[in-house]
Amino acid sequence: MSKESEKKLKWNTKFAVSMLVVLFVVPGTLVATWRFGGTNYYLCSLLLILYAMVPFFISFERRKPQARELVTIAVMSAIAVASRAAFIMVPFFKPMTGIIMITGIAFGSEAGFLTGAVSAFASNFIFGQGPWTPWQMFAYGVAGFLAGVLGKKGIISGKERLVTAIVGTITVLLIVGPILDTCTFFTVGTGMSTPSVLAVYMAGLPVNAVHAAATFLTLFLLGRPMLEKLDRIKVKYGMMDGEEDAV
Repeated sequence: MSKESEKKLKWNTKFAVSMLVVLFVVPGTLVATWRFGGTNYYLCSLLLILYAMVPFFISFERRKPQARELVTIAVMSAIAVASRAAFIMVPFFKPMTGIIMITGIAFGSEAGFLTGAVSAFASNFIFGQGPWTPWQMFAYGVAGFLAGVLGKKGIISGKERLVTAIVGTITVLLIVGPILDTCTFFTVGTGMSTPSVLAVYMAGLPVNAVHAAATFLTLFLLGRPMLEKLDRIKVKYGMMDGEEDAV
């Protein structure tokens, strides 16, 4: 097997593990936590962070881990938390999703999911922990993961800031927001009848619209400058070297 084929096989394996975690393992853990009473949300949150780390550290299989990579992702998580806290007085206005998506575009889907999960968990020490925390970790993690996938395919980038901002808006309205709304059925005990489902998702529309607007502004105004700086850091220090080639 050629070196290029081996690299592509390893990337495909890592991506397959990531998809397995995002689509099956994490939702399965959320449902299991609910089935057992929903009181162990701290344990569930910890498990979600561990799940998010598995595909990320698979990339270290063929190279020595660099502490600067973990530090950079930790810094991006801190920025995401700070961006949410800065608008604490503005209900539902959360630039955090935009920062998470920028991280996913810059460093890949695994780093995006990890940043989203950690940022949601850490920010809730300010906004309040509860059974909704794992659901928020999942929702924001999915946003970072999707941004990484679309960024690798060249669909969104720092150069196409309007397209990137629109994709971020759609992601919040169609994926992140509905996941957060779905949390209601598992944490509040609302029955899943047709009227209650319509009521929950319709009530969530204004909230998701404000969230989407914050994401649009964050990606449109900050996406290009932040991605340019992150790209320079990647080139200068050789971070995530070799991950982009195996597409």
